Amino acid sequence: MESKRIITGRVNQMFTITLNRPDVINSLDAEMIRSMQTALNEAESSPLVRLVVIQGNGDKGFCAGGDVKAVYDAVKHGVPDKDMEFFQEEYMLDLRIFRFAKPIVVLAHGITMGGGMGLAAGADMVVATENTLMAMPETRIGFFPDVGATGWMFRKCPAGYPEFLGLTGHRIKGLQCLRLGLASHLVADDMRSDFINDLELLSEKLPRDRSKAAQVLFSAFTSLRNNKYTPDLEMDDWVRRCFSKKSSVNEILSLLSGSRQYKDWSAQALTTLGKNSPTSLVLTFSLLCRNEKKTMEEVFARELNAARFMIHHPDFSEGIRAQLVDKDKNPAWQPDTIEDTCLPGALLDIDPAKIKMRA
Repeated sequence: MESKRIITGRVNQMFTITLNRPDVINSLDAEMIRSMQTALNEAESSPLVRLVVIQGNGDKGFCAGGDVKAVYDAVKHGVPDKDMEFFQEEYMLDLRIFRFAKPIVVLAHGITMGGGMGLAAGADMVVATENTLMAMPETRIGFFPDVGATGWMFRKCPAGYPEFLGLTGHRIKGLQCLRLGLASHLVADDMRSDFINDLELLSEKLPRDRSKAAQVLFSAFTSLRNNKYTPDLEMDDWVRRCFSKKSSVNEILSLLSGSRQYKDWSAQALTTLGKNSPTSLVLTFSLLCRNEKKTMEEVFARELNAARFMIHHPDFSEGIRAQLVDKDKNPAWQPDTIEDTCLPGALLDIDPAKIKMRA
């Protein structure tokens, strides 16, 4: 199957889905998400497919995230319900990858952010390159790290990093993606084609059971997990001290302000946090607190409530305007302080028995 948005194919028993909007770094829109669901239907139902590989076209990256400009246009034209359809379909696609019957490999080269991280999160293997750049930068545009990140970051990252990455949008590159658990393997960028060829050959030998197939994949590519990265014990200590298990955003800000051992990192983090939407920061922190150790169904359901709240909040339109439309980098947040920020009391309340999110 081939469309404007994705290209699919099968070699041996490997089914490939290639995101095909390279001019916008494969940003996801509704048509693309629906095409991916159709492709997954085909892969899941075919007895000739034992492995699914998701990759992106173009040199810049795998996927820069959701097409937020399209979401912004819908809000500005008074049709936010269209945005909610987008978020619901995106989250259902991400959840389906977690629950898919067959093993999935994501080749996350170059820029892999936001919605691109969501596609990768549920895969059995997330393969980075030395040029991979990962981040969840949503708080700078008046949104929050969604696509399940407020849940799955706790499964992948060391202590404090879910809060640090989610609140600041800090970017990590190459081997650091492995160090922080956001990628499972690393292949040299100029060896990506050889890696795909190896997957094609291996696909015919994979067990039908997803977990057993994943074990075979990990055994076959052990060398790509043994890349030597330098541990950063000082940064880990700083992140843990200042971000892990805190009671509020204000406590984090206070710890950063009073940090003497790690002044430079703390000052940089304070500057970054000071530029981000206070409402986004408070919402992100609340989601992280509520979604740790929850099922992915519950995580996505709670994030869907949060998305509905934020697309009606003035900070969402203002953040996209300032960062991506007018690009003046000077958003006028409402409110403009953490102290004045208040979320609706029942915003994040979810009844697990009534969750409608399904893979």
